[in-house]
Amino acid sequence: MSRIHEALKKAEQERAALPGNAAPAATPVAAIETQEEMPSFAGTGMPAVKAAFPSSMPPFASPDGRDAVLSRCAQVEWKPEETTMLFFNGNDAGRGMEEFRTLRSRLYHTREKMPLRKILVTSALPKEGKSFTAANLAQVLARQQGRRVLLIDADLRSPRLHTMLGTTVSPGLADYLRGENDEFSIMQHGPMENLFFIPAGEKISNPAELVSNERLKVLLQRVESLFEWIILDSPPAVPVSDASVLAKCCDGVILVVRSNATPVDMARRAREEFPDQALVGVVLNGTEHKIGDYDQYYYEANGNESKG
Repeated sequence: MSRIHEALKKAEQERAALPGNAAPAATPVAAIETQEEMPSFAGTGMPAVKAAFPSSMPPFASPDGRDAVLSRCAQVEWKPEETTMLFFNGNDAGRGMEEFRTLRSRLYHTREKMPLRKILVTSALPKEGKSFTAANLAQVLARQQGRRVLLIDADLRSPRLHTMLGTTVSPGLADYLRGENDEFSIMQHGPMENLFFIPAGEKISNPAELVSNERLKVLLQRVESLFEWIILDSPPAVPVSDASVLAKCCDGVILVVRSNATPVDMARRAREEFPDQALVGVVLNGTEHKIGDYDQYYYEANGNESKG
């Protein structure tokens, strides 16, 4: 193991010595108390990881690799939608913001009981608020000092996050899954210090097949040590199979249900797409009546009451 570490360290030092690639100043990264086991690919029939990724690619496992993402990903001037991107508008007391802070706290409490870093956000049907929830959850998590967050638009059928953030849709996840781009070239860093974004990429005709290939698992393996949280926005769970496939690469699932809109039977069908232990919470979006002082979201975490 020490020889592997030394080789990775040497490779990173050589990369940093190249012209135009001076290593940036060290940035504090929050310690992760729990480490997930790496997913096993045994019996999948997929090609080996070594064949898919040349040994010359930058090593994320080395200490300096934590800052490589800052020096190599695209620095982009986002133009977020003021009505949907709550934490970009400079108002810390806007409607719905406190509910997202509560959701953040619940997730940290849940992480005390189980490994939880990669979270899939989905819904039963389209237009129930999953992209809105994923984007603002990533923002509120990134507001904490030193907590880097990666937001991934994994809805390759109807991507929305790039529009909400006011940025480009490609290169992105689809381009990476096709083997056309590496991790750095699809990752963006905008005006929020700790928030990074991977858009959906170019439109494709076979999203289900693409998200089920090995490269998605490898992508998450390679970048998860760089981030405190990774939030994936997925297609709705009932109409297509993508969400259940994506969930297998994540530690937990948040299901978004729209008040007075999501049919009960559809919510139950969406719930059945995931194992009991995978569903860590339900977000009720778009409520019209007030619950105490807050009037938009209600969240239940990691309990039997959240699994109905």
